Amino acid sequence: MPGQTDRLGETGPGLTTVPPPERGATRIADRVVAKIASRAAREALPPPPADAVPPHATVVVRRQASGSGGTDGTPTHSARVRLSLELGYPADIGAQCGEVRRHVAERVEALAGMEVPEVAVHVERLHLTPGPGAAQGRTQ
Repeated sequence: MPGQTDRLGETGPGLTTVPPPERGATRIADRVVAKIASRAAREALPPPPADAVPPHATVVVRRQASGSGGTDGTPTHSARVRLSLELGYPADIGAQCGEVRRHVAERVEALAGMEVPEVAVHVERLHLTPGPGAAQGRTQ
C-alpha cells in the first residue's frame, strides 16, 4: 500500500498493517502484577520505620477468552490483589488503607492493563511512631 510508513519512518509499497487479533498477545505473569502492587503500596505510604517489613502482595489474575473481552476484541484481564503491610501509629489507618487501595488499583491498571475490582489490605503490624517531644525507649 503506497504511502504507509514503517516504524523507522520509511515508506514502501510492500508494507501492510496486521490486524490486532493476528499480532499475538502479551501475557503478564501473576508474579509481575504482585510486584507492581507491592511497589505501588510502598509509593502510597510514608517511609516505614527501619525494622518494618516492606509491603507484600499476592495476586489472582482472571483471564478472559479473546472473544469475551473489550469492544475491539482484545481480552480483558482482572486482578484481585491482597496486600499485607505494616503501618505507623498513631495515624488515620482507614485513610492510609484507602489511599493504598486507590493507588494500587490505579498503578496496576496503568502498568499491566488489568482491571482491579478488589484490593484487600491486611495490616500485619502497627509501629509506634514517636511524636515531637516524646520520650525515647520504654515508659513505665
